[in-house]
Amino acid sequence: MSPRKYDSGKRQAAAEETRTRILDAARGLLAGPTPTAVSVDAVAKAADVSRQTVYNTFGSKSGLLEGLFDALAAHSGMHLADAFRAPDLPTALAHVAEAFCRFWESDRVVLRRLRGMGALDADLGRQLRERDAMRRTVLATVLATFDTAADEGAIDAVWQLTGFETYDALAGHRADGAAERSAAETAQVVTAAALAILAAATED
Repeated sequence: MSPRKYDSGKRQAAAEETRTRILDAARGLLAGPTPTAVSVDAVAKAADVSRQTVYNTFGSKSGLLEGLFDALAAHSGMHLADAFRAPDLPTALAHVAEAFCRFWESDRVVLRRLRGMGALDADLGRQLRERDAMRRTVLATVLATFDTAADEGAIDAVWQLTGFETYDALAGHRADGAAERSAAETAQVVTAAALAILAAATED
């Protein structure tokens, strides 16, 4: 291996370590007993790096938030390929519901706080709306794959069923803070409700 390639590998590893450290700090600000809003200054301080390092790594606050959402999705094992390989619509919807319920369950407190803060933080609110729109696109694509004649209202209703707020309400809360329903159990409820809505919407 040439010295140049070795140095490049070291720089890349250091950059990845810095990126992970910053994202862990951002998540930590939200997960703590007194959650702090995700600002560049707060994250830089928590990660023990300079403000400029955060900008050099993510480009902007929006880039930082995008990286945080991607990291949370990766942590949950989010994947939707099975939904598009499913043999029928009920199976496809079950895969979609399971994927999103696992995601919401994976870091429930952090995701709840992010969505709450989005009402007051314009950048965060926009990012959340964009992510929600991506979820709607996934659902619309799955329905189109199976030639489901669902109108926009039905798609919107199913979309709401797969959102965090619905998951949070259906999963419930035990006295010890744990969910009353697991992600798998919650996904079953979501899938059944989604199929009922689509059946009603497509009746002649």
